[in-house]
Order: sequence, then C-alpha cells, then structure tokens
Amino acid sequence: MKAMILAAGRGERMRPLTDHLPKPLLPVAGTPLIGHHLQSLAQSGIRDIIINHAWLGHLIEQQLADGAEYGVAIQYSAEGEKGLETAGGIIKALPLLGDRPFVVVNGDVFTDFPFVTLTTERAEDILAHLVLVPNPPQHPLGDFGIESKTGLALAAADTQFTYSGIGWFRPEFFADIASGPQKLAPYLRQAMARKQISAEVYYGEWADIGTPERLAQINEQQRDCDHVG
Repeated sequence: MKAMILAAGRGERMRPLTDHLPKPLLPVAGTPLIGHHLQSLAQSGIRDIIINHAWLGHLIEQQLADGAEYGVAIQYSAEGEKGLETAGGIIKALPLLGDRPFVVVNGDVFTDFPFVTLTTERAEDILAHLVLVPNPPQHPLGDFGIESKTGLALAAADTQFTYSGIGWFRPEFFADIASGPQKLAPYLRQAMARKQISAEVYYGEWADIGTPERLAQINEQQRDCDHVG
C-alpha cells in the first residue's frame, strides 16, 4: 500500500513560523512534524510515500530528499505556490498513487495512530475509510458521525466526531471530480449519502497543529512524556 502525506498548506494561522518554513517541517520533539508520519508509516510497513507541496515546497524536498533517512521511498507532487486544496492535490498525484487503495495523512497533525491497523478489506462499494477522533476544543461541533450498526460514515448525526486527516481512499473516489483546486469535504458528504464511506473512531494521541500555541503545547507535552519516561 502507498501513502500520501498532504503537505501543501500555506499555514496562515502558523505565521510568522511559516513565513520561512513550511508547516510540515516545524519541529515536534526535535523531529519535523512530517518526519513523525514517515517514521510511523515505515514502522507499519508502508514505505512508498507521495508528498504534495506548494508553499516553500523546495525546502521539504531538500530536507527529506528521497526518504532514505526514514526508511521510505518518497516521490513528490509539486503544486506551485498556491496549492490545489485537498481533493485537487490528491487528484494531481493519482498517477503516482496507482490503481489500488492508498492511505492519506494530513501533514499538520501529530498522532500515534497505528497505520498498520488500516485495512481495505471492506466491500468494494466502500470508496474511502475515515479515522475520526473526539472533538478538540477548537472544533467542538465535529465533522461526521458513524452509524453504529454498519460502521458507515454519516454527514450528520446526533454524535459528531472530528475527521483526523487520516484514512484510505480508492482511486475511484476521485473519478468524477474535476482537476484543479478542489476541497475534499463536499465530495465526502456526497459519497456518504450514497453509503460509500466507512469510519472508525480513534481515542489515542492526536492533535491538529494549527497555531503556534498548539505547536508549543504539543512540544511541552512531549517534553513532559520524555521526562516521565
């Protein structure tokens, strides 16, 4: 299985930290944020990695090179300075991703999610599987729900969870989406209405590194963990 790490965001809320460094290269516990994903994916046996980039993307290529330092093989999908949004970026990278299901990971989250548990052994009419998490303080209303009997993702439910930015997709999910800048969420909701998306909830470590304050907080937590260890 291949994986795509989404690393093309400008990181406006992270400024001024992202004025001269792309957000995926910001350090967490002494390792670039994206490096933690590469380590986790490699440990799970996923070593073919595609990384898209836009703002200051050349720095990502300089830092990670071919991925050998992390035990992976990296290919890059360059989008130019502005980027193509999530769905648009994945569509551009499809020739690199092949014709089998692939993992997608947001490059700006920090998590200990075990990628080895992701399985595509689901009905062929399931086009994507999402990992949801309990709602963080900055996103209290969540994004999607889960139908308890079937495990299908719901666009709206009494209990909502937040999309973690982790999941897998079949290339067919993107077959009818035009190329160019495209957000992912509207197409997820359409597919949910057709009962084509499944989901699970992960209760382990997960954080959206969206602001300098959250970056400082996660680094402090990691220092505390290292001290206890």
